[in-house]
Amino acid sequence: MSRPSPRLAALDGLRLVAALAVLAYHYTVAWRIDGVRLPEYFLPRTVHVTVYGFLGVELFFLISGFVICMSSWGRTLGEFFASRVGRLYPAYWAAVLLTGAVALAFPLTRSSMDQGRPSLMTILVNLSMLQQPLGHDPVDGVYWTLFVELKFYLIMALVLGRGLTYRRAVLLCAVWMTVAVITPSLGSPLLNALTVSDYAPYFIGGIALYLIHRFGPTPLLYGITGMSWLVCLSRAEDRLQGVIAGFTVPTWPGLVIITLCFAVLLLIALGRADRIRWRWLTVAGALTYPLYLLHARIGHTLIRAAYEHTTAPVWTIVAATTAVMLVLAWLVHRYVERPLGRRLRNAVRTPQVDWEPIPQRAPVRERASV
Repeated sequence: MSRPSPRLAALDGLRLVAALAVLAYHYTVAWRIDGVRLPEYFLPRTVHVTVYGFLGVELFFLISGFVICMSSWGRTLGEFFASRVGRLYPAYWAAVLLTGAVALAFPLTRSSMDQGRPSLMTILVNLSMLQQPLGHDPVDGVYWTLFVELKFYLIMALVLGRGLTYRRAVLLCAVWMTVAVITPSLGSPLLNALTVSDYAPYFIGGIALYLIHRFGPTPLLYGITGMSWLVCLSRAEDRLQGVIAGFTVPTWPGLVIITLCFAVLLLIALGRADRIRWRWLTVAGALTYPLYLLHARIGHTLIRAAYEHTTAPVWTIVAATTAVMLVLAWLVHRYVERPLGRRLRNAVRTPQVDWEPIPQRAPVRERASV
């Protein structure tokens, strides 16, 4: 028997951990603070830990599989579309406009992470969230993950068209995993892109873990979760080696982190974290999305300005910038995402008949002319 899906506060906290991990990686590893030297020069001990922070993106994808399956259950395709539009675009539009304004005023041309000053057309195209297939640079480099998410939503929509059930969710996991494993060997970049083969195992693992949460554990669901975990580990090796190149750190901690991500989400799925109901975790979960969208380019600009105009230690600058970005994320959530999200959901929600086949009437025979 399925059980209801109350809000999982522990899941909100896990999302904030993922966002802060990515933030730490971007602030302390992925760019040149003074335009010349890597952060390892300023934070020689910190970077050997925060270099693994990029795996927060993988954790996001794992959580997304869980959350999207949970939020889609019992919904029609139209309701799913409205909820995703209302959830994604308000904070994203605010982030694009704020980040675009900062990038126009203070281009970071000496940073390996950031581009120079974007054009107005680039900023406008970014508002669609389709800048990648349209051939435009993102206003902020972190936006690449959003297009991955959009492709995941499209795959889920194919299932939702007929209604999401346990059997169809399991079938989706099995078919998608098979395609994702085989596709890279075919040498087709188009197929890789369409099937999201690089990150599909994380989404699939999240879906299987939600099924465990809703219907209880079974050998089949444990098997899908375990297979997802193994495929993720096998592919993480190359990604880890590419990211930590130049740093004297091993790859095995990254594999341990991925394993811990699966283990923690499994505990949540099994109800082991149901007693965690701290109210602040709900706020933490709400801040995650705007924080992720806003932190990189605006944060780099603040860190660069503080470094050039103050004598404060770099770690202090990074900590202060993190606090500023959390406040900015809350402001966007409170005054943009919450009010505009509701209005946008209502605006794009259409009558159910628009999403279902229109019943065909029996043809009326014309009378023979006399």
